[in-house]
Amino acid sequence: MNPRMEVSIGRLKLRNPVMTASGTFGYGEEYASFVDLNRLGALVVKGISLEPRPGNPPPRIMETEGGMLNAIGLENVGVSAFIRDKLPFLRDYDVPVIVNIFGESLEEYSRVAEILGRARGVHALEVNISCPNVEKGGLVFGCDPDLCCEVTRAVRAVTDLPVIMKLTPNVTDIAELAMCCEAGGADAVSLINTLIGMSVDIERRVPHLQRVTGGLSGPVVRPVALRMVWEVVKKVSIPVIGIGGIVETEDALAFLITGAKAVQVGTANFINPGATMDILEGIETYLIRHGMGDVNELIGSLEV
Repeated sequence: MNPRMEVSIGRLKLRNPVMTASGTFGYGEEYASFVDLNRLGALVVKGISLEPRPGNPPPRIMETEGGMLNAIGLENVGVSAFIRDKLPFLRDYDVPVIVNIFGESLEEYSRVAEILGRARGVHALEVNISCPNVEKGGLVFGCDPDLCCEVTRAVRAVTDLPVIMKLTPNVTDIAELAMCCEAGGADAVSLINTLIGMSVDIERRVPHLQRVTGGLSGPVVRPVALRMVWEVVKKVSIPVIGIGGIVETEDALAFLITGAKAVQVGTANFINPGATMDILEGIETYLIRHGMGDVNELIGSLEV
């Protein structure tokens, strides 16, 4: 008998704990020929803002040792075009759709959340708080506990959808920020977003990326992500979703054992478009091999 794979992220019920990570799976349609979207625990689309964004000029992505740097600049079609042009395709699938959102002010976050909260086919919001607050001189929302709480409450106030706050690792104490999100009404937290990194062309003596720095992702960040998930699950009572360098089944298992209720697969999708399916099957095989009838027996089973 196959093990039970269902997990709960607050009020959101997933058929299994394997999700996609925002920014690495497009709007879903791009991967439909490689992945059975209906088998995913949830599909997280790329970040959506109030108005369309063209992103940063190239070069804006490059490989690094054990990962990649990107400075895409949150390019997206904007919330109106997403609902009109992208969401209808996803409605044909039996998979929870989580929309990642961001803004440069509390008002922008609230407006995008309010609009998506009325859209048929959106099952939850993932709130990217790794963005600069233009009203406070560019201070990143996710780096300040008070701002974390403010943006969480602002989104919570305008929607009944489950709210997942996506945390930046570029802080001193990520657990403190997670607790602030919980206090603000978040249903869950996801972590980590990318680390800040850079790379230099030593022959030309210029940065490889046009914007100099970018977000570092891939296997190279996994030990950092795993440590941060471990710190957060000890401090909050809401579910934690683990992200960061998950490429193989063993990677996903480590996050689940550490206490993550679900995992998101990101950079691995660029290497292997079917990575999510391979990882899902691998988790099932592991549970059978260890005589576990339910994936929830595995979650949080780490002995320290």
